[in-house]
Amino acid sequence: MTTALFGATATALLITAAACLAAVRRRLLITVEGVSMQPTLRAGDVLIGRRAGLRALRVDALVIVERPDPSGHWPDPGAGRPRRWMVKRVAALPGDPMPAAVTACSAGSVVPPGTVVVLGDNRAASIDSRTLGPVPADRVLGVALRRHRPGPAARPLTPPPGDADGRAAAGAQISVRQ
Repeated sequence: MTTALFGATATALLITAAACLAAVRRRLLITVEGVSMQPTLRAGDVLIGRRAGLRALRVDALVIVERPDPSGHWPDPGAGRPRRWMVKRVAALPGDPMPAAVTACSAGSVVPPGTVVVLGDNRAASIDSRTLGPVPADRVLGVALRRHRPGPAARPLTPPPGDADGRAAAGAQISVRQ
């Protein structure tokens, strides 16, 4: 009886530990750098995020996406160079109409499957889908869930007021601590 109880307790502890480890590995701490997120985020803000794929994304969500190299090409993830990340706001998902601000695509087109359109709040200082085109889904690391600024408590991220297109957008270069 004691051996069976011990075995069941040990199994339950192992399952709980595995679940906790999986949850921790999905979490991200993101430190915002740069000004492309203003006014939504400022340099030094810390975001709590989680790894997520394309199916988990929603329009107006803040996402962590890989930053292309200076020539605008997506680097090979196995190339040995550290990956760089940026935060942007989802403007459109696969099948949605292409936002007018994305001039790299033809007018009236839709967002292609397996991609997402991201824009920055501070359009004058943002590298986003206006210049890169739709971002491949495999370049999305996850979503930002909460912001923490020194002083005020962590709070949910909310979209800024809509822009001239009636659609809120945000973005900023980040560093990701994992």
